Amino acid sequence: MSEFSPLSSPHRSDSRGSTVDSPTGHSTEQFLQLRLAATTRVLLPIQQLIEVLTVSEGQIIPIPHMPAWVMGVYNWRGDILWMIDLGHLCGLAPWYQQSVSRSMHSAVVLNITEHSTAAPARSNILGLVVSQVEEIEWCQLDAIQALSQTPILPELEQLAAGYWQRENDSLVILDGKAILNQMPQ
Repeated sequence: MSEFSPLSSPHRSDSRGSTVDSPTGHSTEQFLQLRLAATTRVLLPIQQLIEVLTVSEGQIIPIPHMPAWVMGVYNWRGDILWMIDLGHLCGLAPWYQQSVSRSMHSAVVLNITEHSTAAPARSNILGLVVSQVEEIEWCQLDAIQALSQTPILPELEQLAAGYWQRENDSLVILDGKAILNQMPQ
């Protein structure tokens, strides 16, 4: 398997300290584990997240003529936050077709800052509705692998930055910018 080029530089530490060098000289980074369906878990870099929310279905206002995975908009701190069904975007059954039905949903707020030489940095925020928010994982960046040898759903593959092998399972690491780029203009 080929080595993965991490999402961040190996020795960078942001204000939240999500990337650190271990005593062995390996850089590690924090990732939040999310459950998209009963047997599907993924990771998102902590540095791309702002907040974890619990949202009731009635608080998400549907918007017509959008892709099926766009659930609608939500009033988040007085701003409009687009809410997407991350599992459905990744090629899984939509939240409303999953066997566990509930009136409250877990969501994470994704924040991707785009840097451009022509314009000042622009922040893009998106709500990702998931089945469950699980634990924080510390991953060694040099242990993150490219997807070349791993069979996954094509929709998930276009959103993935790599995968991390843990004991007996692999967790796909999603790229927040790739998720954001799926949003209609």
